Amino acid sequence: MSTPYIVTISSEKGGVGKTTLATNLAIYLKALHEDLPVTLMSFDNHFSVDQMFRINRQAARGDVGDLFTGSNPDSLVETGEYGVQFIPSSKKLNILRRELNDPSALAKAFVKASIEGIVIIDTRPDMDIFTSSALFAADRVIVPVKDAPSMDNCRHIYDFFDSHGLSRRPLRILPCLVDGRIHYEGPFRDPYQLLKASAINRGYRCLEGYIAKSPKVESLNTNPEGKIYPILTHGRHTGVHIQMTHVARQVYLHSIETETRRLAEYSMDMDSAEQENQNSYEARFSALATGCMVCGKLLVEKDRTGQAGYFAQSSDQRISGYIEEECFAGLAFRYFYGARHTVESHDPIWDLFRESAQRSYFVLQRTPNTRNFYQQKLSFYRFDENGLEVSHKTIELQEFEKRLLSKERSDLFPLLERSLFDERGRLGEAFLLVRKVSSDLPEEILYDQNFSGFAKVMAKISTQLPEPSHRA
Repeated sequence: MSTPYIVTISSEKGGVGKTTLATNLAIYLKALHEDLPVTLMSFDNHFSVDQMFRINRQAARGDVGDLFTGSNPDSLVETGEYGVQFIPSSKKLNILRRELNDPSALAKAFVKASIEGIVIIDTRPDMDIFTSSALFAADRVIVPVKDAPSMDNCRHIYDFFDSHGLSRRPLRILPCLVDGRIHYEGPFRDPYQLLKASAINRGYRCLEGYIAKSPKVESLNTNPEGKIYPILTHGRHTGVHIQMTHVARQVYLHSIETETRRLAEYSMDMDSAEQENQNSYEARFSALATGCMVCGKLLVEKDRTGQAGYFAQSSDQRISGYIEEECFAGLAFRYFYGARHTVESHDPIWDLFRESAQRSYFVLQRTPNTRNFYQQKLSFYRFDENGLEVSHKTIELQEFEKRLLSKERSDLFPLLERSLFDERGRLGEAFLLVRKVSSDLPEEILYDQNFSGFAKVMAKISTQLPEPSHRA
């Protein structure tokens, strides 16, 4: 199975002929090569694709919006008029737009599909997430321009490619709606030559030829029947027919000549990134302390994790590991929340702490200006999910404390010895960041995206804690 060759028609300027170009390009490609699979879709909301290609009135199985919600493109494709396949347009894109921010989403969807041949994507006249996704996945981007303003808007498309580290090779300018009745004196005889020279002057590459302005072609989109007719069947005697044939031939030849298609390249990038993420995960997992950082109970062995409740890492990355839920909650209640008795797991206060901990980060850190061995103080902070301080408490550390019948060693010391104490038994410069984890899958915190979020919060918190110079 070969990956499809994707053509994106894009311009931030409306009224330049994007949809006319996209719909007719699909038909001309089928005419050039009858066995070539051609699939068309649009992120614009005028439903021209559906009007032009739908054969029957049956309800669609899905639409282009479903490409961004996990649906396989194969399940959305319908067979349309003129042998062109299409994915129905959507009424829900305005809602989806607010929820999406990943321009690789469309490429991810098509990598999983078995669609072959050429896919043509018509876009809206703005750089929203749907246009960005279509550009990100494209082997060829055709940018229709009809005047200076539409040429100026091209820079945003070029900027998108540059900002995402993509080659500009797929980008081509195509002068459209060129009025052949206009002639100039001087080096540029007509609007086509002027537009082409303007594109070249900006460093843009052009397709050969142009698409002329034609009253006959414009009338194919507006008629009493409300149907949209193709140029190939109803505009064959216009100059636009010859021009569209020339554009379609260029697209077809480039699809043949392109050895590595964008989706294949993206798929390789995905595999490489996945392997890199797996290696990073394994490195983080192998660096974990095997026992609970409070009681020492074995929690990590080989490639699995026991019933851990919290993940902890020192800011100097010297130590990372898990803490049993009862161990950490017990320390919090006893030393920082003033509980005078042991809180049992069935107590309402336990449930309240567990629920709030889901949305919190906890920090243990030496209190500034307290490094004397006999008068060490420990600060306990709680931050919200965005890394903003909610509360903090300071206690004086005592290795041995009076219990009911005798002095016993503080439960805090095993944790501090494993994480924050230096070789002299003093609290060092680092702090310990603690985060609640899933009891079913504690190692999820080590997955690349989750760990990246943890690291970002740690960096943000570090800017709010006292500077090391104030800790001496």
